[in-house]
Amino acid sequence: MVDINVDAIQGWISLYAFNIIGALLIFIIGKWLARRIANLLAKLMEKGDVDTTLVNFLTNLAYYAMVVLVIIAAIGKLGVNTTSFLTIIGAAGLAVGLALKDSLSNFAAGVMLVLFRPFTIGDVVSTAGITAKVEKITIFNTVFCTADNQQIIVPNNKIISDIITNINAKDTRRIDLIVGISYTDDMAKTKDILQRLAEEDSRVLADPATTIAVAELADSSVNLVFRPWVKTADYWDVRFALTENIKNALDEAGISIPFPQQDVHLFMDKEEAAQVM
Repeated sequence: MVDINVDAIQGWISLYAFNIIGALLIFIIGKWLARRIANLLAKLMEKGDVDTTLVNFLTNLAYYAMVVLVIIAAIGKLGVNTTSFLTIIGAAGLAVGLALKDSLSNFAAGVMLVLFRPFTIGDVVSTAGITAKVEKITIFNTVFCTADNQQIIVPNNKIISDIITNINAKDTRRIDLIVGISYTDDMAKTKDILQRLAEEDSRVLADPATTIAVAELADSSVNLVFRPWVKTADYWDVRFALTENIKNALDEAGISIPFPQQDVHLFMDKEEAAQVM
């Protein structure tokens, strides 16, 4: 049988009783404060209109980080050397960081996307080599849907490191069309036709005014720019309609739309000409 030294146990308890009680109080009060601080942080982020996914993640991360600190403080109150604990935690954090380097990069990029909001759900964005509508923004990746209904999932670090073009960021958008006519056609008449087409389409905005001007004297045509402004939501519908209407209107007016062509001249000497004859 093992002899239990009751006096020694009582002496140890009386010696460390205050430290044990202090450690328990540190743990209980510290955990309570950690939860209150985490909840306060969540409310502040919600008031700042931060994404819900990011709010939940950062709140939990902050809470558990504070709980770890509270546990270390409670252990230190018991007289245990916490230096070794801090060393272990630091080494573990370094190992996890190296193992999850790409994931942490995506997470950091996701935080930046949510905080700085270069685009929101529903925007049409051109980035990372794609142009598509944003369906979902998560901490690690962003989900897009293309015009032909394909779903594309892009890691956030690829987006944040690339140029981001938010096509829906502005309410209005300019349509840029090039209209080529023959050198023998009437430019003034062509401008009048284009102006009429812009005025007849109610979706074309009066302000800013439509720009119609000669842009280039090309090899086979005189190129005019036709630049009406429309609501962003109407962009493609108006572009398609105007392209068709321009072709029909120019055909009716007898104005040709030239295409590139070349004249090839063959030169033969007298012997080759005699053989051909």
